[in-house]
Amino acid sequence: MSSPAAGAVMALARTPAVAARYDLTPRAVVVCAAASLAAVTALDLIDGRLGIAFSVGFVLVVLSAAAAVQERGLFTTGILPPVLLAVTLLVVAATAPDAIVIAGLPADTGVLGRTLSSFIDHGVTLFIGHGLAMVMIVGRIVTARR
Repeated sequence: MSSPAAGAVMALARTPAVAARYDLTPRAVVVCAAASLAAVTALDLIDGRLGIAFSVGFVLVVLSAAAAVQERGLFTTGILPPVLLAVTLLVVAATAPDAIVIAGLPADTGVLGRTLSSFIDHGVTLFIGHGLAMVMIVGRIVTARR
C-alpha cells in the first residue's frame, strides 16, 4: 500500500516530462518577454523615470524567458537580454527622454546618445539578467533528457 506522500513524489517525478509539452516556442517567448518588459517599463514610468522596478523587472523577464522556452529555443533566449534591453531603452529614449536620468548627461542629448548612455548605465542590470539567464540555459542543457 502506498502512502499519499509517495504518490506526491511520483507525481512530481513525472511533472517535468509532462510540463515540457507546454514550453513556449522561441517566437512566443520573444513576444511574451517584449510585452512583459513593456508593461514593467510603463508601470515604472508612472513616476516619470526609469528606476529599480525596471531593473528588477528586466532580470525577472529574461530569467523567465530562459525557463519557459522549448529546448530548441535556448539559443534565442541566450541572445535575447541585450537586444531586449537595447530596444526597450531606445523606445524609452524616443518617447520619454526625460525618464532617462544620468548624472552628467547634457539635456540636449539626442535619442541615440540617450539610448547608448542608458544602456551603459544599466550595465549591471544586463550583467545580472544575462548571467542568470545563461545559468538557467546551462542548467536546462545539463539536465535535459536525451
